[in-house]
Amino acid sequence: MDVYWFEQTQADVPDADDWLSANETQFLSRLHFPKRRADWLLGRWTAKNALVSCLGLPSELQMLRAIEIRASPSGAPEAFLGNQSTKTTLSLSHRAGTGACAVVPSRVTLGCDLEWIEPRSNAFASDYFVAEEQALIANAAAENRNLLLALLWSAKESALKALREGLRWDTRSVIVSLPNTPKICGVPPEFSGQSSFSDRSLSESEANHWKQFDVRTMDGKRLCGWWTESGGLLRTLVAAPPPNPPFLLSRACFAAQGRKS
Repeated sequence: MDVYWFEQTQADVPDADDWLSANETQFLSRLHFPKRRADWLLGRWTAKNALVSCLGLPSELQMLRAIEIRASPSGAPEAFLGNQSTKTTLSLSHRAGTGACAVVPSRVTLGCDLEWIEPRSNAFASDYFVAEEQALIANAAAENRNLLLALLWSAKESALKALREGLRWDTRSVIVSLPNTPKICGVPPEFSGQSSFSDRSLSESEANHWKQFDVRTMDGKRLCGWWTESGGLLRTLVAAPPPNPPFLLSRACFAAQGRKS
């Protein structure tokens, strides 16, 4: 199964909101906190551009207005075009000014997540991970610990999104397995958790180095996942049927350049 991946940053989002649908414009007017507004706009901008590229739609302002991203009863995003379902599956995530959208042009099980690689306490591991995941952490080399903690957490987030439950479910209800864990590649120990947008953007070469993981639920369901990292920002994706490594969509399907104030 093919999965498409698209990223944008806060700097890519136009100042003007004329690319939103009427319903989205109305919803935005009810968001009063600047960060909430910025994150919401970033998610919509990223999702709409991903759909234009994935579905081969015209790269026009009018097309972005016609696409509407709605929240399903579970909270998962759903895409409509001219008030008709696009019959796609998409998942959104944002972290520190970067937004990601995973999209499949059919109805499948799908979830994605972005997560910083940063120090986390032993209490964090004991609160959110099952015994076998804690054993992976305990046996990891010191230089890989932060990456491993972020990966396990992000994989759970992606899986819970794919199951359309989110953090309403206990994170210990899904269990992550990592093939070839001793070969997990880390980031430099001096990484501070801070980088520029360009430093952490996913390049085409990095997009060709997704690594696999698996997730199982307490009731025996199994999901397949992929992960990669750039500039300290971790990406995870979980899907069923088993997906191929995500394909990185072009950033140039609808340019914001010239529309910023």
